[in-house]
Amino acid sequence: MTAADRATRAWRAVDSAAGRLALDLGLYAASAAFAAVTAITSTLPPHRSWGSVAALGYLLATLLVTGQLLARRARPAWAGTGARGVVTGLTWAATALLPLALQAVQRASGRTDRAQEEVVVVEQAGILLAGTGTPYLGHDAIAALPADERLLGYTPYQPGMALFGLPRAAVDAWWTDSRVWFALVTALVLAVAVVTLRAGGRPAADRPAGSAVLRGVQAATVLPVCALTLATGGDDLPVLALCLLALAFAAADRSGRAGVAVGLAGALKLFAWPVALVLIFWGATRRSGVRVAAGALGLPLLALVPALLVDRDALVENVLRFPLGHGLVTSPAQSPFPGHLIATALPAGRVVAAALLVAVGAAIAVRLVRRPPRTAAATAVICGYGLLAAILLMPSTRFGYLLYPLALLVWAPALHPLPATVSAESPAKVPLRA
Repeated sequence: MTAADRATRAWRAVDSAAGRLALDLGLYAASAAFAAVTAITSTLPPHRSWGSVAALGYLLATLLVTGQLLARRARPAWAGTGARGVVTGLTWAATALLPLALQAVQRASGRTDRAQEEVVVVEQAGILLAGTGTPYLGHDAIAALPADERLLGYTPYQPGMALFGLPRAAVDAWWTDSRVWFALVTALVLAVAVVTLRAGGRPAADRPAGSAVLRGVQAATVLPVCALTLATGGDDLPVLALCLLALAFAAADRSGRAGVAVGLAGALKLFAWPVALVLIFWGATRRSGVRVAAGALGLPLLALVPALLVDRDALVENVLRFPLGHGLVTSPAQSPFPGHLIATALPAGRVVAAALLVAVGAAIAVRLVRRPPRTAAATAVICGYGLLAAILLMPSTRFGYLLYPLALLVWAPALHPLPATVSAESPAKVPLRA
């Protein structure tokens, strides 16, 4: 038995313990502790505010799961997948949506410390898009800003992200906070992904286990790195949700829709582009690579056209120069991951970190060419580990970016069809590897 097989078997044992409630209990209890520590120790006001509310939400979820554990023999339905799904929804509302709404209302009332910088940047991009036709300020316009405001003058996202700022361009109210629209789109996209996996006109034996799908949803919603990100910043969650939807479409063998979903994600943020690339290779194994590529590459390129026509230099300044470290200011994204430590501690460290990143990218490229993924689950695994390696090795990155690989890897088991010999309530036998 290989190490991967042993790891898979260990995960199945942990995941299925006590009717899957043991892991739920551990998730919510650990999350409550994380939120409480965040509320006490974080140096970021939006994070402290989130922690003070989310800690209570996770504590309530812990108590609910404890009740499910105690009642699961006398009332099996109270501990089934449906009941666990209800607890997950309530937990997301209490730990992500409620803190988000409170911060949005407080911000609308005049609190300037109730949103991370990306919220302001996206809303400014929406205002610029409505007024000028491009979400980007040019080099000279950014240089004219006071030195301490130049960082917020940059919009290091793809043009589609500015759409979430358009409501603020129309009305200055709590509900036009870009986080509200991030949350709405995230919820809608995840709902479509779940429906795609659980229905889609396929026979029951071709659908994944409901418990595996629920675990994937938990990873994209109630996991603290996701709930915290949505409540305080939020721009990564619609991107992640669209990537998960693309993989769900791939599992349902809908190549064109998979390409459109990941293309929409790529029109928002560069993080979706590696997922798009791997999905194109998946599509090629099914003779539908062109259909996947049409949406996966076509939509992001189409989104760039208006900004390119209005002000090409502003587009290059924001989308290329700034992320590559050649803007008027540098990104403050610095987490103590190996890439950052190498870049700051070693002679020519940035070159070494870049070389390692290129080497990992080349290894993944060789793997894709020689052995392209043939299943949606394998695609998710490659994307998850690939993004994890990139995040760890990038000289400038954020801890919050870990939500991408974590959610993708936990989503992978949800993409497996349920074998005909296994019932939906005994998914421990569903394979985790493609």
